Amino acid sequence: MDEMRYQMDLLKAMNQNLNRKERMYRLICDSVDNAFLYYAFDRDEVVTLGKWDAFFDFEVTGIKDIPNLFDAVEESYIMPLRDALFVEKTNQEKACVECLLKDRRNWLKFVVNVFYDEKHQPTDKVVCIENISKLKSQNDELEYMAYYDGLTGLYNRNYFVRLLGEFLRKAETEKCIVSVILIDMDDFKKINDGLGIVVGDELVQQFGSYLKEFQSEQVIVCHMSSDVYCMAVYDPVGSRSVEHIHKQIQKRTGEPFALSSGQSLQITVSMGVAEYPEASTSALELINCAEIVMFKGKGMGKNTIQYFDTPILNEFIHTVEIENKLREAVFQNNFIMYFQPQYFTESRRLRGMEALVRWKDEENHMISPATFIPIAEKNGAIIPIGNWVVEQSIRQYAQWSEQYGVHFIMSINISALQYGRDNFVPFILGLLEKYKVSPSQIELEITESILINDFEGVSAKLRQLRDCGIRISLDDFGTGFSSLSYLKKLPINTLKIDKSFIDTVLTDSSTRIITESIINMVKTLGFESIAEGVEQEEQLAYLRRAGCDVIQGYLLGKPQSPEEIAALLQGL
Repeated sequence: MDEMRYQMDLLKAMNQNLNRKERMYRLICDSVDNAFLYYAFDRDEVVTLGKWDAFFDFEVTGIKDIPNLFDAVEESYIMPLRDALFVEKTNQEKACVECLLKDRRNWLKFVVNVFYDEKHQPTDKVVCIENISKLKSQNDELEYMAYYDGLTGLYNRNYFVRLLGEFLRKAETEKCIVSVILIDMDDFKKINDGLGIVVGDELVQQFGSYLKEFQSEQVIVCHMSSDVYCMAVYDPVGSRSVEHIHKQIQKRTGEPFALSSGQSLQITVSMGVAEYPEASTSALELINCAEIVMFKGKGMGKNTIQYFDTPILNEFIHTVEIENKLREAVFQNNFIMYFQPQYFTESRRLRGMEALVRWKDEENHMISPATFIPIAEKNGAIIPIGNWVVEQSIRQYAQWSEQYGVHFIMSINISALQYGRDNFVPFILGLLEKYKVSPSQIELEITESILINDFEGVSAKLRQLRDCGIRISLDDFGTGFSSLSYLKKLPINTLKIDKSFIDTVLTDSSTRIITESIINMVKTLGFESIAEGVEQEEQLAYLRRAGCDVIQGYLLGKPQSPEEIAALLQGL
């Protein structure tokens, strides 16, 4: 009897212990946000634990209820889920699958673990079900950010380069052409600065949405940056040809874009085209080549399409080499000064000379100012170069004046960027004081292009300089945006007639009429006239008869080194 009671107490204690453990396991399962399904193979028993009711609106009490899980997910995920839930059929221990529910809002992750006995017969199976919708959403956002541009919804630059690389590998196998088209809005900075970045962004979005219409399996489009887009076309034929795409874009930009603010804006675009394998076999180099020719087109007037060819690339490489050398030359003040004499037409007496900067590179090659000055103006190097030229010219004049006791006019070219500096006038006056040079002996030359962007500002600075006694000369008259109306507004002393008129003045009657009209107008306005590029005695004789005051050119004096000019002054 005692033995019986002992056994009963032992069983009761063991049962209580099992109940406590079961309660503990259930509490653990209920404390997490997952649902669990347990299956015992020997008893064919199914138990659901955790947050099952939060996941599903049905019970699973046996194997017969498992198909309810298949009904809960999208059709395309049924077979992967079936394979995972019955992973023991392939003698595997674990399986994992992610499924989208039919509500298309939630994702569930099923992790299945199967346990085997020593004979490798399945004994137990645990299915852990986790809601990964939030994680999926975050991953989708990260994936979108990795592949797409946030402003336009087009591919971003990095993903575009990757896809273009795949195009090129495919084209190499199939012997096809791939066209890369770089598209840039013309004058977008004016829109951004004038109307604001919100308007600019909306315009970028609208144009990007239009370009997205071209996208297909064989056409990819990306937003490179700001107002720049890039398109790659695999096997560009028919409706995918570059010519067709260009016509379609031209047609769209021929109509204004209606903005949410009520404004309507019309744009033009410049396009550059480079093709695999002609231009390059590298994705990045193809984009670079397309960009080079696009900027070439912009320089030719904008609203153009420019195709890559080798001469354009060679020209670009040469320009880059010049630019790199120029930076070093500026750093080392690696320039020299030449001076070209100017003579009065009637007496052939020295009137003055024009200061001209020259540059010899490290290989001792003379690089034409026509080559490096535009580059220097574009990259800002013209400021230190121009300041050096001004100081060297004034210093040299002071030295010659003291050494030879001569007085003449030193004419110095000034760039638009120099005039734009706030300290330009004090800088000039400071140098005159430093070298003890009279302002009346210095003449600053300006070109018509200086006046385009800030006529009033430049004019005000010219008046300050003129009031101090410095002479002002208008160079290359007739080759820019010549306007007779502004001549009376400018405080100038001298007007220079461009060489292009002098070259044909003896052979072309129209040129003679224009030249004589300019000279007569200059006299009437009380200015001094200088003819540039005089190379023949016949030209000099004609200009004398026409009443031109001064000549400058190879006939009476080529540009000369300081040593040669010193010898000239010594002989006066």
